[in-house]
Amino acid sequence: MPWPTTCAAPLVAAGLLLAACQPTVKVQAPDKPITINLNVKLDAEVRVKLEEKAEEDIQKNPDIF
Repeated sequence: MPWPTTCAAPLVAAGLLLAACQPTVKVQAPDKPITINLNVKLDAEVRVKLEEKAEEDIQKNPDIF
């Protein structure tokens, strides 16, 4: 039994509405250049030097605490 035309029209309209609501993803390069902060190495180096200095001071003066 073929579908009546009156039933097909709402189904087609609903299909078009659902297809129009699908999200899209746009890939685009940024306008500004990407900057990477490399201060982490410097911070780690300073921390290691401070820890070594603290260990030396504690060994020289064990009664400091």
